[in-house]
Amino acid sequence: MSEEPAQTARLKDVAARAGVSSTTASLILNDKTDAFPEQTVRRVKDAARQLGYRPNRLAQSLRRQRSHSIGLISDDIASTPFAGAMIRGAQEAAWKAGHVLLLIDTEGEADVERAALETMLDRKVDGLVYARMYHQVLEPPHPIGNVPLVMLDARAPDNSVSSVVPDESGGTRSAIEHLVESGHTRIGFVQTLDEVQAASERLAAFRTTLADAGLPGDDAPIAYDPLLPGSTSADVVNMLDGPDRPTAIFCFNDLTAHNVYKVARQLGHRIPQDLSVVGFDNQETVAPWLDPGLTTVQLPHYEMGRWAVEHLEQIIAGEADEPVQFRMPCPLVIRDSVALPSEERRGGNTMRRKEDDE
Repeated sequence: MSEEPAQTARLKDVAARAGVSSTTASLILNDKTDAFPEQTVRRVKDAARQLGYRPNRLAQSLRRQRSHSIGLISDDIASTPFAGAMIRGAQEAAWKAGHVLLLIDTEGEADVERAALETMLDRKVDGLVYARMYHQVLEPPHPIGNVPLVMLDARAPDNSVSSVVPDESGGTRSAIEHLVESGHTRIGFVQTLDEVQAASERLAAFRTTLADAGLPGDDAPIAYDPLLPGSTSADVVNMLDGPDRPTAIFCFNDLTAHNVYKVARQLGHRIPQDLSVVGFDNQETVAPWLDPGLTTVQLPHYEMGRWAVEHLEQIIAGEADEPVQFRMPCPLVIRDSVALPSEERRGGNTMRRKEDDE
């Protein structure tokens, strides 16, 4: 004959076993422990554990008008391993703060996004994270009433909502400074054809960093790679095939760097002996697996996801008054694709510094 299931423990059962009032037990189990002796706290928590007592979170939420959940609405992140670390960072931060993360990936569909927003608001989430797979400037979702909101890998045009995006300029600067410190004075940039925020910010930082190093940034060679499957960019071929070719290439992302590797080898150039290459993203399925391993700039997806939720928790708790626009640092990841320019290349085919013309 099977045993009957044990009756669910109630708060008064915990209080009776611990020898305290129900009010005392409730305060201690809700982490209001400062007013009680350590022995009493331990006795109550031991009793709750022995009885298998679990507080009624739904009832607590109704009393406090809190759902202990945070909504994350994204365009295409959940189905993209490349950017999925944002979700992991957000989820870990939410869990640590006692929140459950509710995720809806809209695949970029406006109708789905509207429905997702309505669903999150209907569930009375305590706050919302509005995320994008890559850095964008766009209007925040509305209407959301007084629900706290943080934008992740996106920012509002008027900076009216707290946001976190990659420090595109800082990451680019670290890459170009690394190439300059490695002895390169003729550095090219292989850019994307996509009109995205990252492209314009990285190009501007590329030119400014060269100028700061005494090199003519405005005249630096620029090529465009459409990244079409199975194709080779004629622009990249032309950049690497001339007598005045760069000794180093900064690439918009790691996939672009992969194409530069391919073109360089077709033309007989060795990496890094004849050509140094730096990427951007540190895409785990690309950068470490290239031969040689690609020196690249890390896109801090995990750190941005964690920051977004941690800052949202501050807003929910009333600890953040004004919107914050945070640019997450993008560290340089050093591998084996950068070396000093070869001696024969360092002779006459380098870009002259500005002071050499004065």
